[in-house]
Amino acid sequence: MEQYVECGSSSGASTPKKTSTPKKRRNLSPRSNDPSPKKRRNLINSFSDRPRRDSEITTALNYGSEEESDEEEEGIAELAVPRIARMFMDEDDAEVNERSANATLERSPQSPRPADCASTPASPTPVSPTAMEPSNKFQFEWRKFSTPQIEPHLRREPFSQISGPTVSFTRPYEAFIAIWDREIMEMIVRETNIYAQQLATTMLENGTICPSSRITRWHDTNVNELYTYFAIVLAMGVVIKTRLTEYWNTSNDIFSTPGFSTEMSYDRFHLLSACLHFNNNKDCNSALLTRPQAKLFKIKPIIDHLNRKFSELYSLSQNVALDESLTMWKGWLEINQFIPNKAATVGIKTFELCESQTGYLWRFEVYAGHDTSAFQEDDPVSGKVPALVLRLLNGLEHKGHTIWMDNYYNSPSLARELKIRGFDCAGTLRTNRQFVPPELASITKNDMIVGQLLGCTSGDVDIVVWRDKNLVAFISTYHALLATKCGDTVKPTVAQDYNLNMGGVDRKDQQLAMYPLERKRNKVWYKKFFRRLLNASVLNSYILLKNQSWAHRKFRKALITDLFTAHRAPAPNSKTIATSVHSPAQYSSINPKKTDRLRRQCVVCKKRTVTYCKTCQLAMCTYTCYEPYHTAH
Repeated sequence: MEQYVECGSSSGASTPKKTSTPKKRRNLSPRSNDPSPKKRRNLINSFSDRPRRDSEITTALNYGSEEESDEEEEGIAELAVPRIARMFMDEDDAEVNERSANATLERSPQSPRPADCASTPASPTPVSPTAMEPSNKFQFEWRKFSTPQIEPHLRREPFSQISGPTVSFTRPYEAFIAIWDREIMEMIVRETNIYAQQLATTMLENGTICPSSRITRWHDTNVNELYTYFAIVLAMGVVIKTRLTEYWNTSNDIFSTPGFSTEMSYDRFHLLSACLHFNNNKDCNSALLTRPQAKLFKIKPIIDHLNRKFSELYSLSQNVALDESLTMWKGWLEINQFIPNKAATVGIKTFELCESQTGYLWRFEVYAGHDTSAFQEDDPVSGKVPALVLRLLNGLEHKGHTIWMDNYYNSPSLARELKIRGFDCAGTLRTNRQFVPPELASITKNDMIVGQLLGCTSGDVDIVVWRDKNLVAFISTYHALLATKCGDTVKPTVAQDYNLNMGGVDRKDQQLAMYPLERKRNKVWYKKFFRRLLNASVLNSYILLKNQSWAHRKFRKALITDLFTAHRAPAPNSKTIATSVHSPAQYSSINPKKTDRLRRQCVVCKKRTVTYCKTCQLAMCTYTCYEPYHTAH
């Protein structure tokens, strides 16, 4: 049999911490030896067969609604503020709005008031919605659940959005270039060419360049070549090999993959990978950037672009999961995080908002440390975690989405803030959070029996504690204390819904794990993270196509083929000398059988030398005259 905990009022006070003072054990277990007979209340009302009265049905159906006014002022159409927001307005504004809305909901005379909840037995008449409203935004008056409990779908925010892609596509290539459009590709091309020139200059200044360096063969890239580079990277996720050079194996054996060398040479692919860049280093002004912004400066344009495209091209369904993901990075990195329950364990953490059903990545934020400049200690929702949640949900307000989160994010204050903004939320809860009633916060595993449910409500926020193998606490804005029987175990409804809808981010990670683009070793963290984002964009493109006949692998193979067909470059000519970058070279040998080389007079010191500048076509000494000449000219 389930038993109830009497919850008092918690008006803005934090949950008191446990002390070492011994406490009297509460009479929570049916094994109690209390001689005085007490009537115990069964909290699971979902199995009741009693027919509902007409007044109960009317109250349940009209829950959250207000009566329409027959009178209307001419020429003025006043909008009534939602009930959940009106209760936090000033008294004068609330009174004016109440007159304009002409709503006349009254407290049921038979329903218990919050002050009487601990001593007054529950009335069979449901509590009026007005009675469930707190008088202050962060004043939680915890009380018993009403009997019979209002059905969850009547308390849930109405969902008012058509989910799915906002643009229709017929081919994988169309969905992919809708995300990686020409604008972002031209930006990457521009920054890559600038960085290649900067890299060659730095190597010349440091004396690390030599005639055989790959950078001496650099020539500016273009959009078509960059699309081809992306296609080769995606093909490496489908065709798995242990070494990069094995993809360019053209030997006549079973391990041969001649298609890679046909599309691009190994040296050119290696050079593009080394020079791939997304933001000009000269634009990084540390004085104008916060510490987290400075850490993500190299990859920031890609993050901003993908967040904008992901949210523009897709409308989320009602159930949305908010969780963290991890991109493996074993090297030293200041922003590295350790999450033992993730497959990667250690790496770059991202907070992600994904659709529960498909795993579509709608918005993400890379963790690089928290910016504490905007936090207010007196505001319960201005902390690091609530501010993060509200940033990820920006733009989805008042559409009826249900946000599923684990106990790292959930708290009573955040749940109420989300309810005000038109969201529902549910998930696990840490009972040491602020505003959790002390009666529930102090319950231990030994105080309950397996299958027992305890809980209370503040009207718009419910807290349920369930004893399974361990003690689990849930918070919800609409589930109440309803439960179902699974075999011999009683399980709360919120636990079942949580298991169904919380796996959106994990579903995305599982689908990406089959095509590990970021598995290849890389010395630069943001380039490996870029491959992770490229991989996620392909999965989003697959969801955008919304064609049930396409399997995920078939989609990727068709996309790679379309990219090669649309952007294939002409075959490279080995006799053509790239001269876009100033780089030194040696004159050819006079006699192939001897080491003597052709010599010319240096344009600076007039000595005879065997080296020259490939761009200027002028002879000059590499180590003494090359840099002074190009600095002066």
